[in-house]
Amino acid sequence: MALILGLLLGNAHAVTIRVNVLDSDGKPIGQAAVYATPDTPQPVARAKPKTLIIDQVDKEFVNHLTIVQTGTPVSFPNHDKIRHHVYSFSEAKNFELPLYEGTPAKPVVFDKAGVVTLGCNIHDWMSAYVLVVDSPFFALTDNQGAAQLEVPAGHGYAVSAWHPQVKKRPPGNAKVTVAAGNSTELALTLDLKKSFRPIRLPATANLDAGYR
Repeated sequence: MALILGLLLGNAHAVTIRVNVLDSDGKPIGQAAVYATPDTPQPVARAKPKTLIIDQVDKEFVNHLTIVQTGTPVSFPNHDKIRHHVYSFSEAKNFELPLYEGTPAKPVVFDKAGVVTLGCNIHDWMSAYVLVVDSPFFALTDNQGAAQLEVPAGHGYAVSAWHPQVKKRPPGNAKVTVAAGNSTELALTLDLKKSFRPIRLPATANLDAGYR
């Protein structure tokens, strides 16, 4: 990600957009996806995307929500001692990884923007989401609902937020123009559905977290 941003920013001044994502009661939303889309195209040389890991540990996906740029390959290693069958019937990416252990030979390339819902054909409670965006400027909020985006100055951006429990689409968004030397702070509100099943975190840490 740092290499991609370096290619994008070049000699331009980077500006920070600080985003706070709140629910309809004003409470912070952690693990929400935030991304900034430039108003005008910014053609740049793009580095070959690295493979991202979405793990399977303790019969859960790690992580529950992942945000990637279009064209990113994702590997789905299985660190459980039982087989999983990963699939998605989503319009943005329709695929299946039949029953397997270990790591599939080839990653899945997410080549179309949109929301991809993941499931396991063996374990019905296993679910996760991949938000695929065309922009390289994205992040997940922390437990305080905060995220930071580093973008080139002198451009306008549509800043959007999304969460798997959101009621309405399109997601919460705002327009902002950033100038060199000036950071910007935004608050975005999402109206969320109630969760009837708490997201259970795996008992084991993600063994292969991150890009490689």
